[in-house]
Amino acid sequence: MSRLHEWGAGWVDALSRLSGRLAESRAERQQELEREELADRPEPVAAPHAGPAAKSVPDPVAMVPWGMRVATEVAWRLLVLAGAVWVLMRIISEVRLVVLAFSAALLITALLQPTVSWLKRLGLPRGLATAVTFLTGFVIMGLVGWFVVWQVMENVDNLSNQVQHGIEDLKQWLLDSPFHVTEKQINDIAKNLSDAIGHNTEALTSAGLQGVTVVVEALTGILLTAFCTLFLLYDGKRIWRWVLKLFPHAAREGLTGAGPRVWATLTGYVRGTVIVALIDAVFIGVGLFLLDVPMAVPLAVIIFLGAFIPLVGAVASGALACVVALVTEGPFTALMVLIVVLAVQQIEGHILQPFILGRAVRVHPLAVVLAVACGSLIAGIGGAVVAVPLVAVLNTLVGYLRSRGREEVLATTGGQPGAAAVTIAAEPALRPDAGPRPEDLREPGNA
Repeated sequence: MSRLHEWGAGWVDALSRLSGRLAESRAERQQELEREELADRPEPVAAPHAGPAAKSVPDPVAMVPWGMRVATEVAWRLLVLAGAVWVLMRIISEVRLVVLAFSAALLITALLQPTVSWLKRLGLPRGLATAVTFLTGFVIMGLVGWFVVWQVMENVDNLSNQVQHGIEDLKQWLLDSPFHVTEKQINDIAKNLSDAIGHNTEALTSAGLQGVTVVVEALTGILLTAFCTLFLLYDGKRIWRWVLKLFPHAAREGLTGAGPRVWATLTGYVRGTVIVALIDAVFIGVGLFLLDVPMAVPLAVIIFLGAFIPLVGAVASGALACVVALVTEGPFTALMVLIVVLAVQQIEGHILQPFILGRAVRVHPLAVVLAVACGSLIAGIGGAVVAVPLVAVLNTLVGYLRSRGREEVLATTGGQPGAAAVTIAAEPALRPDAGPRPEDLREPGNA
């Protein structure tokens, strides 16, 4: 038994010595490979001695002033935004008819939607309430347009005769005035106008052909507007939910809260504008009728339509009424019409608009003028009509999103006074040594 034990211990000792020799051989082989690798590497080229000044050269990026870096960060973002706006304007100009038709459909829907809701509360099905409101609204608008055209066609001959008499009276007044205008000068002006019309016959003919194209486009826009209005009245909520799905998930919550507020602003603007325009048209129309101005009713309808272009439309329609009064009835009647128009517009601007439209859709007059100018340059009269409600809607949207962002910042800082400003000031987004934050690297669904 002892021999078996000694024999086993000998085998263990032999195996241990063999394992040690193998480990030594493996280590020597590894050292030999490392020496061969070092021998194969090229010798590093020593850099020329540049002196102590080369070691202290700062980073060129760090030499740019902090204000300049902030300005450049803002500048390239503004350039990208301007490029996006330019591309959007180009697209809108190419499909201007579709954009204007859909915008008009939105305005008409904002005007008719309360009627649909009222009929549904009375117990009518949604489809029947939509059909009744749609047909009634467009029939009324069609009758108003037909009435204006009919009145103009009925009075155009009488107005033409009165214009001729007015021109003769103006000619006589110029001859008797202290300006020393002679009859020969007046005849020369009339001859020059006649020659100008004769030389531009081709241009007038082409303008007539373009007028036919405009009529076709107008009919197409009316049909498209009616089609869009019908579906917006019937299925507006489902369309809005589909539009929300086009935006990222992180932005849907803010847009969901902004949607009803924006729609309330648009509805309040359209309904308030209609009421104000109706009051203007009634009072100015009564004044024109009492002053015996021809076509008082068509002029009142034009004043009603002009009120949908704030400031500019009221001035243009009032000026048209004064011109008709001047040519047909004389300077005194024109002066009285001007007084009536100015009085009604002052009551509108200082009493009716603040009371009816309210603060929710109030836009600064400078913004109104600029919006109307830009809209008219981009899309003519239709753009001028759509511009102001668009500015009012954007004002509501931006205001809601800004207040919502401020509330979120206050919620993250515990609602402490001044904590939001400290949080925004400590934001490292523009600092030169700032890297991406961990929350910026998360997926939107995991935030």
